[in-house]
Amino acid sequence: MEQIAITSEYITLGQFLKFADLIPSGGMVKMVLQEYTIHVNDVREDRRGRKLYPGDKIAIAGIGTFRIVSS
Repeated sequence: MEQIAITSEYITLGQFLKFADLIPSGGMVKMVLQEYTIHVNDVREDRRGRKLYPGDKIAIAGIGTFRIVSS
């Protein structure tokens, strides 16, 4: 499980995808959310504005599992 450190209180799912270098631009967020099954804390998620806090686990089918941590 890869850990992604953030300095703010939270990060949105769309920001996370770009911050973790999973997409090259923010414009691809919608496409990724449609093409891949994404779970946040074991609950299916498709909202790019979903807030992710330290301790949250993100699982993306075919890509990997990530944990948000505070830096």
